[in-house]
Amino acid sequence: MNAFYNKQGIGDVLLVQLQTETPEKILPEQNGDVTLIKDEAGEIAGFNLFNASSYAELPEGKKVEVTEALVTSLQNALSKNEIDFTLEVDFSPKFVVGFVESKEKHPNADKLNVCQVSVGGEQLQIVCGAPNVEQGQKVVVAKVGAVMPSGMVIRDAELRGVASSGMICSAKELALPDAPQEKGILVLPEDAEVGSAFQVKA
Repeated sequence: MNAFYNKQGIGDVLLVQLQTETPEKILPEQNGDVTLIKDEAGEIAGFNLFNASSYAELPEGKKVEVTEALVTSLQNALSKNEIDFTLEVDFSPKFVVGFVESKEKHPNADKLNVCQVSVGGEQLQIVCGAPNVEQGQKVVVAKVGAVMPSGMVIRDAELRGVASSGMICSAKELALPDAPQEKGILVLPEDAEVGSAFQVKA
């Protein structure tokens, strides 16, 4: 689940995204202060909560940290607007330390590599175009569902016919201070703990 709030830009409306993919066809349904966003199959892809500041404490800024307190407030808001829907939220970190187990050339693209990356308890296949990615590195991985500082949402993808789940990040993409301008992923120190959360400022 991702949440966005920009009171100056669009008013007192909280935008809540429940699916990583944007539906091709959107079917809105209004219930009081809530507009449900449904896909063609009738599944709730997200919702807009109007008069949001009366339901939850919201910081100024586009990206809102999804906490248990926020989810509780949103669940109460849905109930007050007579919507029978239970929010199921994954609170696991979306930016984590990964270890590049292997790197192979992409079969259909000269400048891309297919990496197998351990993120602690699971292994992800990530297609990476950075010139400096190598086997044995500790790196920052944005998992599917992560929202980059730029606002881009990380989704499952297929790059030139090869599946990719997540992104190996550069310092620039993570909006770190003094990030180098040249292309290349951020390589972490050897003592970085694989699977641990990496703090990213939205």
